[in-house]
Amino acid sequence: MDPPSRCFAIFFDVAVESSLLLPSQRSHEHACDTSVNFDNVNLDLPPSWNDALSGEFDKPYFKSLAKFVDEERKAFPLKIYPGPDQTFAALHFTPLDKVRVLLLGQDPYPGEGMAHGLCFSVDQSVRKLPASLKNIFKELQSDLGHAVPNNGYLVPWARQGILLLNTILTLRAGEPLSHKGKGWEIFTDEIIRRVNAKTDPVVFVLWGRPAQSKINLIDTQRHVIIQAAHPSPLSCRAFFGTRPFSAINAALRAAGSPEIDWRIPDLPGPV
Repeated sequence: MDPPSRCFAIFFDVAVESSLLLPSQRSHEHACDTSVNFDNVNLDLPPSWNDALSGEFDKPYFKSLAKFVDEERKAFPLKIYPGPDQTFAALHFTPLDKVRVLLLGQDPYPGEGMAHGLCFSVDQSVRKLPASLKNIFKELQSDLGHAVPNNGYLVPWARQGILLLNTILTLRAGEPLSHKGKGWEIFTDEIIRRVNAKTDPVVFVLWGRPAQSKINLIDTQRHVIIQAAHPSPLSCRAFFGTRPFSAINAALRAAGSPEIDWRIPDLPGPV
């Protein structure tokens, strides 16, 4: 049997019961032997991310970031999105060794109950979708003919190896980019570098100028870059017709990797 991986518990604000942990958190909760404690919320990364990122947690920028987010959660109770148990959801749902596609966003949705740690995705309870996500589904329908789902819960994509990563992982309710420049960009740049270091080709999907500014972190000779305008209403005319979903699958086929099934199943409940 393999020895247990070295895990870090990173804490930000409120205690998380074991029943509320994501599946990957529960599966490794007994394997942890090392903790860095900031304040009350557990981050228990899958082993491949833990091995890649554990060195970041002792760095001054990360400790400063953790202190800032903790202070924000105390100053604005329940108004820092996503919740503390979902801040690192992208890493939990898509371990580094499973990453085949990286779709880069900017920061979480600022509306109540929407953000849950995956870029462009919304919580299962949300039925009124953000405009950017509506436009993504419109382009998906145009590109591959898939029906527009009744929800924007993109976890099925994450489980197939799409890392749905924001460059800033938290914000204050109603204030986009309110946590910009606090350290998240340093941390997520390291995530991009670790994905770039994979020997197998990865498809990097960069929508909009902020995402495209990260291209200097990517080996464009080894990996595939798919760029387009951002799907926001401000730039969606340039986004429509770019057919990114079929392009991603073509790149995966060329690399000998299975295609993504882009269909998002409808969820029960009112529409």
